[in-house]
Amino acid sequence: MGVLRLLHRWAGGLVGLFLALLGLSGALLVHEDAFLRASLPHAADPQIQDAGAIAAAAERIFGAEDAPRSIILARQTMGLHRLNFDENGGGYATQAGELVTRWTSKWERPEIWLFDFHHHLLMGDAGELAAGIIGLVGLVFVVTGVILWWPARRLFAFRLWPANLSRNAVVRQHRDLGVVISPVLFVSLLTGVMMTLPAVEDLILAPFSPPAAMAAAQKPPAARGGPVAADLDWNAMLGEVRARYPDGELRVISLPAKPGGLISIRVRQQAEWLPNGRTLFWFDPATGRLVESRDAMAMPLGLRIANAEFPIHAAKVGGLPYQLVMTASGLSLALLGGLAVWTFWANPKTQKRKRRRPAPKAAVAGKEG
Repeated sequence: MGVLRLLHRWAGGLVGLFLALLGLSGALLVHEDAFLRASLPHAADPQIQDAGAIAAAAERIFGAEDAPRSIILARQTMGLHRLNFDENGGGYATQAGELVTRWTSKWERPEIWLFDFHHHLLMGDAGELAAGIIGLVGLVFVVTGVILWWPARRLFAFRLWPANLSRNAVVRQHRDLGVVISPVLFVSLLTGVMMTLPAVEDLILAPFSPPAAMAAAQKPPAARGGPVAADLDWNAMLGEVRARYPDGELRVISLPAKPGGLISIRVRQQAEWLPNGRTLFWFDPATGRLVESRDAMAMPLGLRIANAEFPIHAAKVGGLPYQLVMTASGLSLALLGGLAVWTFWANPKTQKRKRRRPAPKAAVAGKEG
């Protein structure tokens, strides 16, 4: 137990700050839609799901001189379309297709760079790998923390903040708050790790579906499309999607990423948790002909479980109550990680105790006499 306690303390002192920042950024991102509704015009508009209206907006947006590569359509909690131009460029448009704001750098929009930090640590693929490893360490903290709490369970006293900032008070608060929030932290960290570390995800989901089967189900069609026509009939394409899934929610429209690619349209069925859905349609960009479609609810079980990772992690299901739970999880992680680092480095147990001052000579002489 002593070795486990030592490893827990030293690892927390080294990576606790990263976990704290991931927790804080995650708590803020839970409320991204509320921030956008309060800060952007038309962001609070009711969602429009009429295929004809969406087709008209798509025609206007994709027909612009500088067209985006994809449109994430307005949702129930945010009434603007999100436009993606390139790796760092984007914008928001009304549901009629009128541009509201645009950015060319992620630093121009707080929700963009905050998401990039939370998911990639602002370092691209390498940062995503690092964030996944940090999350994996966080999972170990949760498990070892509960183990270390058990022998001292009779001293349990729930506190949101330590009684004081002495090491003992911080350790007690850390231990007791950690065990209370551990179930939610475990879910949050596990889903985050599964999204960022594919090898871990494959290992966990292998009992449900072979990784090869899941990979095959996600591959785009092998068919090649022609050049993008200038007079595409968006109304016909979206109408065909709507006819197949009358109750489905139209979510994403994407132009081909490279020559020979296909137009893709994503739909979220009512039974899907993923906000943008995984029910897919592919159309030939030269003719608007349907090439292939895939039903998310018919995909391998492991892939359907994987599609639930993001909505669970980002509180995209469960409404406001679950948003508050995940907010508490993120803020608790920030508090636990931040105080752990501060206690370790500001008043570490490993520091040598200050030497006692020697007694005055006169006092020593008196004792000797």
